[in-house]
Amino acid sequence: MGNFGKWLGAGLGFTFGGPIGSVLGFAVGSFIDGFSSADVKNARNYSQGAHSTQSGDFEISLLILASVVIKSDGNIDKRELNYVRTHFTRMYGEERAKNAFKLFKSIIKGDVSTRQVCMQIRQNTTHASRLQLIHFLFGIAKADGHVNEHEVQSIQTISNYLYINSHDFESIKAMFFDSTNAAYTILEITKSASNSEVKKAYRKLVKKHHPDKLQHLGEEHIKGAMDKFMQIQEAYEKIQKERGFK
Repeated sequence: MGNFGKWLGAGLGFTFGGPIGSVLGFAVGSFIDGFSSADVKNARNYSQGAHSTQSGDFEISLLILASVVIKSDGNIDKRELNYVRTHFTRMYGEERAKNAFKLFKSIIKGDVSTRQVCMQIRQNTTHASRLQLIHFLFGIAKADGHVNEHEVQSIQTISNYLYINSHDFESIKAMFFDSTNAAYTILEITKSASNSEVKKAYRKLVKKHHPDKLQHLGEEHIKGAMDKFMQIQEAYEKIQKERGFK
């Protein structure tokens, strides 16, 4: 398996088995002749045999769900593919991103059971990790300059399967749309909220989306979570300025 096998085995836990393991086996087999789903499981020899969620599990989950969203409108846009490549390079570095994107190009050619994959992710990841997945997926959808209805529906379906409630979904969605009420939607409140309610909502969101909640996934994912965290901060500051309170 060489370096690719070592990369695949390092940092993976729950994604070796179940429907995600099957997707990996098919994807890897499409560009490594003779590689099977059994070989994917054998790649565990390069890891520490961990079963808990690790950085690589989050990485594989991103790749699979990204393929679902990109194909949702029937058009694989190069700008969206470039977003995935750039995002992974920023998070993981050139070499690791190269391996990840090689796998991604095979994943996107196959069929994925969104429900089954999401069930496996849901059962093995924290709520904070799942919120970060949704934020990343909207970033992909917006990469071509516009989030279309097919993409929104696809991400909402994924969100539902991941047991993310409608308030959290709409909050993250609002970060990628320009509207007069976007700042309030991000904070999960309406314009009629009092100043004290705005402050309370902000404190609640800060706690829910704080990057420290992703420490178990490694520094690379904390950096990604900072983008979402800053959007919450900016929404609060916009309302502060609009209302003139501190």
